[in-house]
Amino acid sequence: MSARFFIFASLLSIASCATAPMSEIVPYYEVATGKPYDDVLAELEVAIAENNFRITGHSRVGKVIRDRGTLNFPEYDTVQFCNLTEAKTILLMSPQAIRHMPCNVVTYQYQGKTIIRSHLLPIDTDNKTLNEFSVKMNQILKKIVDFAADE
Repeated sequence: MSARFFIFASLLSIASCATAPMSEIVPYYEVATGKPYDDVLAELEVAIAENNFRITGHSRVGKVIRDRGTLNFPEYDTVQFCNLTEAKTILLMSPQAIRHMPCNVVTYQYQGKTIIRSHLLPIDTDNKTLNEFSVKMNQILKKIVDFAADE
């Protein structure tokens, strides 16, 4: 009986250690739209540029899979973008913030809708200045997503 209790208590202890701290949970902002997919991508590029970011990468995953022979595969894209001034600011505040860079928006088709999703920066760190910066940056990321989704 005591051996079972010890094993059970050990498993509970191990499981509690595996839980990620709140600042490690990546929040997302997601919007669905009935707007045509190519229009969403075009508007996404406009919104990124209008907010003083530069696109650093664009992966057209769905198109590449279709090009390789899987016809009717849905659209899936990732667009990475960055503003070097903002990047410098956040990295000087916290070198660990590199894990949140570059900014990234994914778009994909699901159940007749185009989904636009971006990860947000955590706002619950021990660094008050970083949290304030993240709140400001998250507003910009949401604005970019909303612009792309607006019908």
